[in-house]
Amino acid sequence: MDQIRDAILSGDRTEETYANLAIPETYRAATVHKDEVDMFEGVPTKEKDPRKSLHIDDVPVPELAPGEALVAVMASAINYNTVWTSIFEPVSTFGFLERYGRTSEYAKRHDLPYHVVGSDLAGVVLRTGPGVGKWKPGQEVVAHCLSVELEDADGHNDTMLDPQQRIWGFETNFGGLAELAIVKANQLMPKPTHLSWEEAASPGLVNSTAYRQLISKNGGALKLGDRVLIWGASGGLGSYATQMALAAGATPICVVSSPDKAEICRSMGAELIIDRNAEGYQFWNEEGTQQNPKEWQRLGKKIRELTGGHDVDMVFEHPGRETFGASVYVTRKGGTITTCASTSGYMHEYDNRYLWMNLKRIISSHFANYREAWEANDLIDRGIVHPTLSKTYRIDEVGQAALDVHKNAHQGKVGVLTLAPEEGLGVSDPEKRAQFEDAINRFRNA
Repeated sequence: MDQIRDAILSGDRTEETYANLAIPETYRAATVHKDEVDMFEGVPTKEKDPRKSLHIDDVPVPELAPGEALVAVMASAINYNTVWTSIFEPVSTFGFLERYGRTSEYAKRHDLPYHVVGSDLAGVVLRTGPGVGKWKPGQEVVAHCLSVELEDADGHNDTMLDPQQRIWGFETNFGGLAELAIVKANQLMPKPTHLSWEEAASPGLVNSTAYRQLISKNGGALKLGDRVLIWGASGGLGSYATQMALAAGATPICVVSSPDKAEICRSMGAELIIDRNAEGYQFWNEEGTQQNPKEWQRLGKKIRELTGGHDVDMVFEHPGRETFGASVYVTRKGGTITTCASTSGYMHEYDNRYLWMNLKRIISSHFANYREAWEANDLIDRGIVHPTLSKTYRIDEVGQAALDVHKNAHQGKVGVLTLAPEEGLGVSDPEKRAQFEDAINRFRNA
């Protein structure tokens, strides 16, 4: 592995160099173990600790299948799906691996007693399997997390509708929180040349997810002038949605939970901010069994104060159960609620009168198809949208990184160095970077 790291750090990107590098028999990876899925039984969700369940193991390098690439991972990042995996909620991911393993001979590789997690990466291609022509050893890449087989007609208009659609590193094995990763070659995209390894790794999942949910015709189809309420506007998903709304000529109303998070939104260019903790909204009673419509009304009044009397055209929804009733209520007549993730709970409750009688729409959104992921990455490459990396851990500290996200003790994205020995490496176009330096570093140490 040292030879691979040294080759990457040398800056040599010739195909021959990487094609001739020996691939080790094992690599270090962040894993959860199948025999520990009951370790948190009886523990409340908020008290489950990823530091206890995430391990750093030496695991065998799997056989490369046709259409796949083996990537040396310089950096990765934490997403909420890694938190879910690490606390075995809402279900153990080993069920995903077992079902996938039954679909084909090559898929059997994924059904193991350990799960290598992680759905982001930035690194360098080492090997490609039969049938791969676009990518060669030595190329710098990032990866999106959509894994599909494309054997069914259903997925050819929108790859997210493929019956075999899965999220790599969550519903498949061999994810990105590791020194090596296996991806389908059509997951690969060019690494933005002005970003470091950890910066380039951090947008992948959340940037693509926000793009489909907010911008794409498959999601909210945001347009010039729209007013959009963005929950968690300085967080992993919301920070990208806020940037996209501003770039698209829309008006984001950013919901945050502290003055520091409000200030980050202002630094991105947002002007309309709601600090939900300062306002003291209590959408549910203490037992979590009954919602308070008066609190929905109070939120709606606050929005109209900020917008000059207007309700929002769209709500960018991802907290789920805690906020969904309020989201449906505050959306304008004929407006749209786009929803994914449900990080506060999946069982949404809302008053259907405010949806049905006011002709509002709820649109479900899940990650992004190939084209949407590519377009989202292009926004990063062009400096229209910037990484929101706030803190970076080493792979040995992956449990703490996941705990930060679980406890919402972070801003933007939390990165993880895998093969990269330190932060700041991997920038190959410093002149381009200089144009965007302040925006790239906006979330640092926030």
